Amino acid sequence: MYSYQDSEDRVPVLQMNSELEHAQLELLSAHCATHQLRLHYSADFLARFARRDILHKSAEAASALHEFYSGIENKIVPSEPGPCLDPSVQPASDRTAEAIHCVCTYLRQQREHYFPAALPISNQHKASMWPYFSPTLLDQVRVVELQGHRVPPPPFYAEARALGFDQLPEITHMDSLTFLDIVVFNETLTERSLFHALVHAVQFQMLGVERYTELFVQSFMKSKTHFTVPLEAHAFSLVSKFLRPSPERFSVEDQVRQWIADGRY
Repeated sequence: MYSYQDSEDRVPVLQMNSELEHAQLELLSAHCATHQLRLHYSADFLARFARRDILHKSAEAASALHEFYSGIENKIVPSEPGPCLDPSVQPASDRTAEAIHCVCTYLRQQREHYFPAALPISNQHKASMWPYFSPTLLDQVRVVELQGHRVPPPPFYAEARALGFDQLPEITHMDSLTFLDIVVFNETLTERSLFHALVHAVQFQMLGVERYTELFVQSFMKSKTHFTVPLEAHAFSLVSKFLRPSPERFSVEDQVRQWIADGRY
């Protein structure tokens, strides 16, 4: 089997994987935005009232992406299939309660673990975030850059995968993890990853860790995909607004407060 570690192509391959990861994040953002569109409008309504030029361009882009990635996927050597649950069987209420407890405990433990190494957000990054987040939040949140290390998977992942949840968030590959008011970066801190993490910090602040965890776990157990969980989808959609060429100024706190009031989480 080919291995780039035995090749002179190591650097290009590393660059390729970095670019692939960036593309995946863009695709996740688009997926989340499309998922929200699907929740609010039927296909018939979109076909009838949406701007046809935008609709055609979106469909063409999605088809081209599907063709490109499907062609690559067909060349991948299949891996050993993992265990799966019958999709018609819903998790028992006690299993859900146990999962909520495990995740909630994990979030608190990780917060305490990384707190001693955490530093305040730099004034430079505060300046780029202040139009969207309150000064109080920016002063409260602290950050950790792991510099070559990564947050390991939670200890309960093995049991969750055995139960069929094979689309768990890839903790070690995520740009950042928000543990209440502590943000840990697997890679170098960027404005994009900081913004995303701060959205979750606002959600934690307004919902509380117990309610946040309850909403996340219940939604994930239904969809089995973390980026369609409304808490995550909202963060992706706000990042997309933040990254627009001419970004509008908005309050993330107001946006989160509105989603809570509307019961969209």
